[in-house]
Amino acid sequence: MPATSKQELLTASTKEFGKLQGLLDELPEELWLEKDEEGISPKDIVAHRAHWIELFLGWYRDGQAGREVFFPARGYKWNETKRYNADLRQHQVDLSWASACTDLLSNHKELTALMESLADEQLYNGPMKGAKSHWTTGRWAEAAGPSHYRSAAKYLRQRLRAFRNSSDNRGSV
Repeated sequence: MPATSKQELLTASTKEFGKLQGLLDELPEELWLEKDEEGISPKDIVAHRAHWIELFLGWYRDGQAGREVFFPARGYKWNETKRYNADLRQHQVDLSWASACTDLLSNHKELTALMESLADEQLYNGPMKGAKSHWTTGRWAEAAGPSHYRSAAKYLRQRLRAFRNSSDNRGSV
């Protein structure tokens, strides 16, 4: 159920980021850059989440300033997010694990500061400026933060479980 107040949003963000951070701390170094069958690594997931927070913050700033807001980004439509994400991974190919984690933490702090600075009315009374949708600023913030943290944690838990299972199987052979 999506948050409907500033307090619910902040609570969800803190909770989901904490879970994600715990998994990041637990992830073995051998897994950080290891690609799955779709060619995606844990580092790619972390960098992706950091980037999408940055996108949201840009959308918010542009909307508040009365500038055109490009969703999801200039030159892309929503139905092209798969291509956008592939292009993003290519752009971030040389990004290190440490940099991806630092970017995620930094962007999470910036997102939290924005959420803390806005009143309930600014977060939930009407659509976000420039968004060209009915979603409120709070709903967009939740999509960029807690929802993305939750899906990243799910992915990382699966990768960690598979890694541990394969390590157990190698040890028993």
